Amino acid sequence: MTYAQDVLDGKATGVAQPLWGRLMQAERALRRLIEGNKRYVTEHYAEIDVGLERREKLAEYGQRPFAVIVSCSDSRVPPEIVFDQGSGDLFVVRTAGEVVDDIALGSVEYAVEHLAVNLIVVLGHEDCGAVKAAVEDSDEPSYIALVVEAIKPAVEKAKMQHGDLLDNAIRENVYLNMCRIEASDLIRESMFTGYLKIVGAVYCMHNGRVKFLF
Repeated sequence: MTYAQDVLDGKATGVAQPLWGRLMQAERALRRLIEGNKRYVTEHYAEIDVGLERREKLAEYGQRPFAVIVSCSDSRVPPEIVFDQGSGDLFVVRTAGEVVDDIALGSVEYAVEHLAVNLIVVLGHEDCGAVKAAVEDSDEPSYIALVVEAIKPAVEKAKMQHGDLLDNAIRENVYLNMCRIEASDLIRESMFTGYLKIVGAVYCMHNGRVKFLF
């Protein structure tokens, strides 16, 4: 049973939770994602209810996602599937290269402030086209160029490291966007009080595993 279902069934609380409860929820949320990804990789999927009754409960009682996933828009990396979760479980913000701009940051803040989410995951992935364009310094048209420019600081940092430039840039881009999230006063205050956790991760296209960057 998912955390969102616990809420709908009255077995979990939301915003009014005491601090110690929210501290536990951050760790619990991370464990749920790790376990969900293991199910996805091994193809031992959970029995996820996406039927009419579930939709009606979500419509009536509202959403209580247990984690925010900031991920790339790449169609091969759908967070709900990668983490084997159902409707109402994840609050997903997706942009090319998981670039966090003002609107994306506002979306993350909303989940923390109004939905009492205790965990934020910035999810990059192998062979990311947006990061690759930044590495190659591609001359992209129109607003695509803004995406590439937003990733270039990660590429510059990766150039100072040993190993594969693209792989390092993908990882550094995750860290870069974690920093952009942490720049929010609202997010930083929540982290300071100890009940909000932010972690980075990279998805492997070939085996489906999510490697968390602790």
